[in-house]
Amino acid sequence: MRWRQGPRSDNIEDRRGQGGGGFGFPAGRGRRIRIPSGGRRGGMGIGGIIVVLVLMWFFGGDIGQILGPGGGGLTQAPTQTQTQTIPQGQADEMKAFVSTILKSTEDVWHPLFRSMNRTYKEPKLVLFTGYVTSACGNAQSAMGPFYCPADQKVYIDLSFYNDLKNKLGAPGDFAQAYVIAHEVGHHVQTLLGIATTVQRARQSVGRTEGNRLLVRMELQADCLAGIWANASQKARNWLEKGDIEEGLNAASAIGDDRLQRQSQGRVVPESFTHGTSAQRVRWFKRGMQTGKLEACDTFRAREL
Repeated sequence: MRWRQGPRSDNIEDRRGQGGGGFGFPAGRGRRIRIPSGGRRGGMGIGGIIVVLVLMWFFGGDIGQILGPGGGGLTQAPTQTQTQTIPQGQADEMKAFVSTILKSTEDVWHPLFRSMNRTYKEPKLVLFTGYVTSACGNAQSAMGPFYCPADQKVYIDLSFYNDLKNKLGAPGDFAQAYVIAHEVGHHVQTLLGIATTVQRARQSVGRTEGNRLLVRMELQADCLAGIWANASQKARNWLEKGDIEEGLNAASAIGDDRLQRQSQGRVVPESFTHGTSAQRVRWFKRGMQTGKLEACDTFRAREL
């Protein structure tokens, strides 16, 4: 990606080197819903690592259960076991990168919201190392990037990008940009009231059906990331040869089936909360190819 000359966002909150305490609470379960096309706006992807792993085991690896209603994480399984040290020069460049990508998401979603007679409220992006306090509780780096609807902030430890490359086999700057665009997709779901509707829906069904709703919400966030890719490319013409493949590879690398096979040697479909690799790739491509919000209605799709 030719990102270095792009404008940067002011919505970066740098908490690297800081810490926190406390826990988030489990979300509810629900019924089927459909994506809203208009109406009023509504609200919308832990201290010690051992406790985090216990909670994730209890909830079947569902990070969204820990974060609360509408909370979105890119992956369902821990990808780190300890905080990684990033050289200062690399860390500064990565901060500039995420700031540039965040600015591009702002430039994409402002006009799209205006076209729906809505106002886009820009999220903050919090950089942290090791663990961080959010309005959804405390989070470890091991949980991967996540979105907290309670404070409307995206959280990321930049060392996750090393894991994305070295452990998940998804290198490249466009793969890294997809991570941010996916989490911002959860923010869009918050502003549109989709996540609140999903949260209420999950309160009336069992766990398996509730997980299916989470899958549809995560796949929609992938599709919204695709919309960002479409619109930002038209505006900036910044993609280079191989970039699209990087994004698709990242989407594939974090499918539930692939992560479960890597972590536990077997796949348990009823525990999926993010979708399979093929599904994540399919919905990211749909958003990228169409650039249309209505194409991302995963809740009424017969096949995912």
